[in-house]
Amino acid sequence: MALFDIPIAGLDGTPDLLARHRGTPLLVVNVASGCALAAGQYPALEALAHEHRADGLVVVGVPCNQFGAQEPGSAEEIAAQCSVRRITFPHTEKTEVNGAGRHPLYTALTPLTDAEGHNGDVRWNFEKFLVSAAGHPVGRFAPTIDPQAPGLLKAVRDQLR
Repeated sequence: MALFDIPIAGLDGTPDLLARHRGTPLLVVNVASGCALAAGQYPALEALAHEHRADGLVVVGVPCNQFGAQEPGSAEEIAAQCSVRRITFPHTEKTEVNGAGRHPLYTALTPLTDAEGHNGDVRWNFEKFLVSAAGHPVGRFAPTIDPQAPGLLKAVRDQLR
């Protein structure tokens, strides 16, 4: 099953956010407005989304409050934070990425192993998963990896060909 078939609502409540992007590569990132990493990660993700939008890449933010309770707000509060930060890429509804309440999207993503040999549970906010245009996980990047890092950019560009 392609990840595009996994139902997840947008932050605004519209259904099937992933299905709307069927056939395009995705970079799925669990995000948290209150995380110290947000100051660097959010602008770099926005730049990546902007730079490769015409090529078909879609960055998808997945708000999650499981790490240090750093995304406690409502959908409206999260949207307001994105607006203040000038973040334009789409966000899903607030979601659990680990544990018994793990969303099926993350059940499909977390078996993937990153360059450091990590698979399984998401480690922290801003862990990144690259999904092919066919809807299959093809890359995983640690939370501290800059979205503009050469290895991540190469992986993204390889999916755009």
